[in-house]
Amino acid sequence: MSTPPIMDFSGQVVLITGASRGIGRAAAVQFARQGARVAVHYHSHAQAAAETLAALPGEGHLIVQADMADAEGVRRMVDSVVQQMGRLDVLVNNAGIYEDHPVATVSYDEWQAAWTRTLQTNLVGVANAAYCAARHMMAQGGGRIVNVTSRGAFRGEPDAPAYGASKAAMNSMSQSLAKALAPHGIYVTAVAPGWVDTDMAADYLNAPGGDAIRAQSPLNRVATPDEVAYTVLFLASRGAEFLTGAVVDVNGASYLRT
Repeated sequence: MSTPPIMDFSGQVVLITGASRGIGRAAAVQFARQGARVAVHYHSHAQAAAETLAALPGEGHLIVQADMADAEGVRRMVDSVVQQMGRLDVLVNNAGIYEDHPVATVSYDEWQAAWTRTLQTNLVGVANAAYCAARHMMAQGGGRIVNVTSRGAFRGEPDAPAYGASKAAMNSMSQSLAKALAPHGIYVTAVAPGWVDTDMAADYLNAPGGDAIRAQSPLNRVATPDEVAYTVLFLASRGAEFLTGAVVDVNGASYLRT
């Protein structure tokens, strides 16, 4: 008989990228409530990261800074967490950027710049963080990697095609790493949210089209950061190992895959 998932992370170290706000902050708080020591990553929002840190129950948490598009910066971030906290049990790749670049309206230079920035942060940076974390996890006997992707990987992002492509590639990367790292006791999954009530989405949700966005779901609302964070915790929990390779939709039935 299999063991049910255990939502207790006492003694575990969790690194969450993009944890200064939104889904990352919600996940940091929930992991800390379950006993984890949390490394709160940020790129440029230092004050917001400090506010996340102050909101975490328990002790032994810290803040780390890195530009996810900087390969050496990502490696220093992961190494610093292991050096200061002694180990790394869970990596949550949540950091990402979104910028509009409709093909019909942007210049060729703007188009290239948007693709470069988005892929370097959302895909290459995530891959680098996963690599660095996995190498430490191999040495300690295992771990968990949870990648936060997007519903846009499946339904398309017409105004931000680089974002949709980066998230689709993250899903594929997650499944590839799940196969490659399973023999090392490292389990890799992905969470694909739809619209979430975060600072990043606020301008869209508060605009005249906000009601139409909420109506995409039969629940007539968007997700809360806590709802996505809870799914992240579930996938990272002991007993959920056989979900490795899964991409879990958290979109309120706004987009159903077959």
